[in-house]
Amino acid sequence: MSNDTAAETPSIKPSRRWPAIVVGLCLIAGVAAGMGWFMQKNKAPAPQLASEKLGMSRPDGLLETHSLSQLPKDLLAVPFLKQTLTEDFVFYYETHADRLGLIGSLRRIIYEHDLKLQDTLIEQLLDQPADIALWRGADGRLKDFLLVMDRGGLAKVLEPLAKVALDDAQLSKVAEVKVGTDDVTLYQLTYNASKALLFASHGDKLVVLSNPTRLYDPQSGAEQASGSVSTQAIAALLNGEKLFPEAFGLQPRAPEIKQRLSVNASVLAMGYQRFIPNFAGLRFDMDDKGWHSFLAMDELDNQPDFDFKPVWQAMPMGASACVTLPLAAEQQQPLLMKLGAEEHAAKALTEHMAGAAGLCWYADSRLYTPLLVASLKDDDSAKLDGDLGKLFGSMVGAYEANVDEHAFPVVEKQEGPSHQWQRQVSSNFGPYNAKEAENPDAISGKAFMRVSLARHGSTLLFSLDDKLVDKALGTLDKRFPPMADVVPKDLLMPIYFGPDAMAQLMQQETLDSLPPDMEPVFYNAAQTYLIPKLRTLGGYGKYALTLPEGSEPDGHWQWLPLEWKAL
Repeated sequence: MSNDTAAETPSIKPSRRWPAIVVGLCLIAGVAAGMGWFMQKNKAPAPQLASEKLGMSRPDGLLETHSLSQLPKDLLAVPFLKQTLTEDFVFYYETHADRLGLIGSLRRIIYEHDLKLQDTLIEQLLDQPADIALWRGADGRLKDFLLVMDRGGLAKVLEPLAKVALDDAQLSKVAEVKVGTDDVTLYQLTYNASKALLFASHGDKLVVLSNPTRLYDPQSGAEQASGSVSTQAIAALLNGEKLFPEAFGLQPRAPEIKQRLSVNASVLAMGYQRFIPNFAGLRFDMDDKGWHSFLAMDELDNQPDFDFKPVWQAMPMGASACVTLPLAAEQQQPLLMKLGAEEHAAKALTEHMAGAAGLCWYADSRLYTPLLVASLKDDDSAKLDGDLGKLFGSMVGAYEANVDEHAFPVVEKQEGPSHQWQRQVSSNFGPYNAKEAENPDAISGKAFMRVSLARHGSTLLFSLDDKLVDKALGTLDKRFPPMADVVPKDLLMPIYFGPDAMAQLMQQETLDSLPPDMEPVFYNAAQTYLIPKLRTLGGYGKYALTLPEGSEPDGHWQWLPLEWKAL
């Protein structure tokens, strides 16, 4: 997804189906998973948005498109996606039960009421400009959406539906909204027995809300819930107001931008956004020159320096993916204490943290055992070791039913400039089988981990996989090459992506979760369809995502351009 990637015309026919929204959001999530790290409070509270004043919660994701039907084609303009996404993947949503149920319901209404609507109504509607705001569901995934579409020449196409609304079991009037001096009816369409959506049209605007339970009327006196949309916001959108872009610090989409996909850090941070307020979001734009990537940051008090070099010097070579951001540790003290740390130890650690922190995943480890590297303020940090040991002992461990103290002892060792703490922890997700333990009968379950924390001079290392910490110590001792040997020397690089190692890691995780004796059907499907695509992914070269020199956030939602550099 380079800044100068030219669009190549795909050989497959583009889909004209609205569920392709999901494909675009997968693009965001796949590239950005794991983004973010520890930060502190914003310098000033964000200004209240017009949408919030009208009773619409800030969206978690936003897709702005010149044509929904062109989205799959435009995604395939990225060479990486063109080679890894199959036609079956792009058109998966053609046969989705919700889509088929919705189309079936519309066709029945058109037929039974003898409406003069073309059978290609949905295709015609989806060939128009549209903005789609998305919110997370209870499971954390982007699920519910609010669509605003410019109907153009189709302005009167849906009007016949209003005439049958009082005479159809699946179509009903639910509310009236005031748009200027006009009273506009809000309809509910029920499909697939238990599913429903709301829609209203006025002038050249069509608004669709996928989950009716998100709608609320401020006049009812009910308290606004998270992720809700008021009737006032619906009226403003029907009146042509652009409420979505402002929520992402953006101007309305310019005509030359064909697709614009933005996602809030609340999605990418996986629920930990309160600890990473410096990271606001990620965005992808497409114009005639191809796709472009952007990182959104929020300015902080005492903004840390954007210096990532110490992280890349400590990270062992061969990572699948890495992310690093400035570290502002003061806010972490209350968190550490909630997790069991003593106040003195938590304060000592946060006072010594400095610079940047980074996270890397490796193909010879697991997806849930990345390596953390952080910097300390001075080279002679040995005086911190006593507090680090207390912090590790109080926070790391599990209840061990077969151990006298109900926790394995912390093993401490020191060699040269490094000081290391390690504790054995029973876990069925551990990389070691129980029989490999010194006392197998003491392990509760079938496997265990050796969780490790180490300080090497002014560098702090942590991982659930002790082998990664050992390799990082070897890197700092010049016995193993660092990531700094393969990444750009003089560029600001917050993200690294190694497709070959990532493919290995994903293959391992997939097959490990599908034992052939327990999941033979899914195991065979993965072998047939997924593994070949992962091999294709592994054939791509490594990439560094870099920021312009001197980049620093200035205010809220400061969008910084990310450039993809092949290594």
